[in-house]
Amino acid sequence: MSTAITFSEYGGPEVLTLSEVPPPEPAPGQIRIRVRAAAVNPIDARIRAGIMQDAFPIEFPHLPGWDVAGVVDKVGEGASFAVGDEVFGVASVGGYSEYALLDRPFAKPNQLSYETAAGMITVGEAAYRALEHLGIDKGQTLLIHGASGSVGTIAVQLAAARGIAVIGTVAERDIERVDRLGATAVRYGEGWAERVKGAAPSGVNFVFDACGAGVLAESVTLVGDAGKVITIADPSFARHGVRFTGMSPEDRFPEALPQLADLIATAAFDLPVWRAYPLGEAAQAHVDIEARRNRGKIVLLP
Repeated sequence: MSTAITFSEYGGPEVLTLSEVPPPEPAPGQIRIRVRAAAVNPIDARIRAGIMQDAFPIEFPHLPGWDVAGVVDKVGEGASFAVGDEVFGVASVGGYSEYALLDRPFAKPNQLSYETAAGMITVGEAAYRALEHLGIDKGQTLLIHGASGSVGTIAVQLAAARGIAVIGTVAERDIERVDRLGATAVRYGEGWAERVKGAAPSGVNFVFDACGAGVLAESVTLVGDAGKVITIADPSFARHGVRFTGMSPEDRFPEALPQLADLIATAAFDLPVWRAYPLGEAAQAHVDIEARRNRGKIVLLP
């Protein structure tokens, strides 16, 4: 048996339980890893709370989490990695657990820690995906809501590297940090639209909502076209005619992960890890995520 976090009903962080589960066995083409780090993402907490039942239906007991990094310890027939290889990727079975199965692993760069490798998967792919779907070009202006969060942090750096002017809404405490990443940061909250107009007198071309803080209506008004606004976090997207991205695997860009890993490994991009908890403290990690205490990624160490 191995140790994992599971939950058997929707609810608060207290439903997360340290459990004994059978180690998963790799099918042909799969690998099993001994997990060294598993990322905690806001979507994990929303699924646990039952908020995302329509988009992400689950069966109980459920083992949460997807983003993992570790060492290959068993391989299925025809798998592309060998025992002992260091890899990262999206778990098909596992997540918050000692062992996980991966269908599409990627080699972990030597310079990249397990914590950062796991931490960049969902947020890095989401940031890359949003920019690809928006189709924004060099010289245009992008507004990112939640620019100080983990997805926003990578989106700011990706966009700036492509020659896109970035405005980011953030908390007062994060203005200087987001400015250093390549954006013009403005304080979120009441009056944010006027502050954005002041920071971008020539106007905003596109909006990426990475925070889900009820900003879609004003964002559509700001750019004048719902088709130029995309969200990964606001369940009211349909009411505003805005695209929600990330619900379907066909919607994603996992092929971007090796490129993003190399950028972070070579210090071209920054993705801070705020705190690493033992696996048994997953509930506290969810408390932190929901209270938005973290200024960087939270990971679990099985």
